[in-house]
Amino acid sequence: MRTQVAIVGAGPAGLLLGQLLHAHGIDTVILERKDRDYVLARIRAGVLEQGTVGLLEQVGVAERLHRECLVHDGVEMAFGGARHRIDMKQATGGKSVTVYGQTEVTRDLMDARDRLGLKTVFEADDVSLHDFDGTSPKVRYVKDGTTHEIACDFIAGCDGFHGVSRQSVQPAALEIFERTYPFGWLGILSETPPVSPELIYVNHPRGFALCSMRSLTRSRYYVQCKLDDHVDNWSDGKFWDELKRRLDPEAADTIVTGPSIEKSIAPLRSFVAEPMRFGRLFLAGDAAHIVPPTGAKGLNLAASDVHYLSGALAEFYAEKSAAGLDDYSRRALARVWKAERFSWWMTSMLHRFPDTDAFSARIQLAELNYLVGSQAATAAMSENYVGLPY
Repeated sequence: MRTQVAIVGAGPAGLLLGQLLHAHGIDTVILERKDRDYVLARIRAGVLEQGTVGLLEQVGVAERLHRECLVHDGVEMAFGGARHRIDMKQATGGKSVTVYGQTEVTRDLMDARDRLGLKTVFEADDVSLHDFDGTSPKVRYVKDGTTHEIACDFIAGCDGFHGVSRQSVQPAALEIFERTYPFGWLGILSETPPVSPELIYVNHPRGFALCSMRSLTRSRYYVQCKLDDHVDNWSDGKFWDELKRRLDPEAADTIVTGPSIEKSIAPLRSFVAEPMRFGRLFLAGDAAHIVPPTGAKGLNLAASDVHYLSGALAEFYAEKSAAGLDDYSRRALARVWKAERFSWWMTSMLHRFPDTDAFSARIQLAELNYLVGSQAATAAMSENYVGLPY
């Protein structure tokens, strides 16, 4: 089999890249280790920057998004027993964020690819990347017991943190930057109306909490927990009781509780691998970087990566110029590190760390008071949250 770009990974990064390249007339094949249902069952984030929505509009997959999404013009910061609203739309001259689940983004992109008859291979086992340091890279995989090979011009590694793409690079060629946080997020999904029309970020002596949602009838809630904790230690009742303890009195009194339909603990990590290009292999999304979810940047960074990469590949095929490809890693990483900084800042300001003493707690409160009381601080937070320009 031959294609122009072999894409490893059928998550949002790989699927969006496939749609963007198709719009430029570039042929792709996507390989995915898991089956379709498994990919669509992944529960992930759901806050989209305006730039991400714009890319989905660009490839014609935003119709259902606009029909079902929730547009948020602000967020609430809760500390000291009270909530303070940050009007992001006013602070950024009209920008907002869109709440629409990553699972739904993935489904929309899959359906669009199916309608176009573009090739996706699910349950591709033993994927391996070859000769990407030359001009004739290849991808091999096993399907139904038979080994297949794809000859291609380029390989896009969009297969996540644990995928084969980054692991195929010689360790000496990578520089790794990493910070692991000493806590996790215990999250539940419930068929209950959100406690507030907008997200609530909570700084509390008992630990961080977040009130989010997927729709007007489905809520997503989180509480900070120990890194070695386990969901079996948390009944639904225990979770709701702990969440209420961390909320302001009004939210605690009005929150609607119910059975969880999903419950999990996620560790928090900041991670960047540099560079993001190795010959004719390009990394994008979680294959190259991870951010703690506090800043709502993971999916959005994947989208910006494939925006840069698709433009560079289009330039290569249309103009026979490698300038964009040569500059891909630098451009992508410049935006990645700004998002890493923002996510680290939000995480540091809102969580209780093992070494958080009385002084550190007062510093967090001073930071939060400054944030909600200063137009300059509100604008800085808002422009990062809605998404920096590409």
